[in-house]
Amino acid sequence: MMTDADTRARAVAERLIAAEGTAPVWDVRLDEAREGYARISMTIRADMLNGHRTAHGGMIFALADSAFAYACNSRNDVTVAQQASILFLAPAREGDVLVAEAQEQALVGRAGAYHVSVRNQQGVAIAEFQGLSRTTGGVVIPIEESKS
Repeated sequence: MMTDADTRARAVAERLIAAEGTAPVWDVRLDEAREGYARISMTIRADMLNGHRTAHGGMIFALADSAFAYACNSRNDVTVAQQASILFLAPAREGDVLVAEAQEQALVGRAGAYHVSVRNQQGVAIAEFQGLSRTTGGVVIPIEESKS
């Protein structure tokens, strides 16, 4: 059963996706959004490959970073990355469906810590991402709009 917080988190993620250029162009799918959590997926295409014909690390980082963004903005407080790092574990190939699952680890004041796992359709670990967030003030969806 979806809570009001889950409904808000999904609406925030959908608003961010609609406002950015990357997710629609890369066919990023929002699979789930809850407070402090987001799961998204993307199919690796030929134009996302590097010279070794594996997924470009920047594409994998961007997918993880997007899941991180949707999770850390889930409370409708404008939040940005203040630091992020990634560990690449295995290559992804054309046709692979990558799933990035972001989970809040800690939230203290305006600072948050998040972990994002990126796996392929077989569940193979492709990358592990750590992100630190900072809430800057303001809302993603105006309060009056979120009540309608």
